Amino acid sequence: MTKVGHVKLNGYVVWKGGWCTNVPNPRGVNTLLIDPFSCLVLANRTFDTYWSSAAATRLSNYLNRLNHSRVIVGVSADEPSWNLFNALPALQQFGVEVDDVGYRGSFAFVAQKGNPAKTVLRKVLTESESKRASARLNATITGKPVLRSM
Repeated sequence: MTKVGHVKLNGYVVWKGGWCTNVPNPRGVNTLLIDPFSCLVLANRTFDTYWSSAAATRLSNYLNRLNHSRVIVGVSADEPSWNLFNALPALQQFGVEVDDVGYRGSFAFVAQKGNPAKTVLRKVLTESESKRASARLNATITGKPVLRSM
């Protein structure tokens, strides 16, 4: 069974992953740091949390180092949960509760650091459910930049 997932900003694909296709398989947890005002991807990273618990630690460290109010998109690919344990507390601070996602389950989220109440999270808990319909979501981010005088 072939599967292709993607993330779009303003209708343009900015991330794509596949399984059993010619599209690369960015296994684990993938993050995109978004500038909500320019609608641009500032950084994207892949943390292969299937392969290594060290990847989960790197994900945790990355999330903890993000500045307050940063907007991040997260999407799982292939198998994210096997070694995800070390990243669960950092994800939970974003309002991303995925400790119940099992082997080859899937999840996607949009979150703002420091504001977990705004988090949009979709998750599919099992491999069989993910094969039928992986986690997916649509989100609209609005706001205006805050100018600070010194």
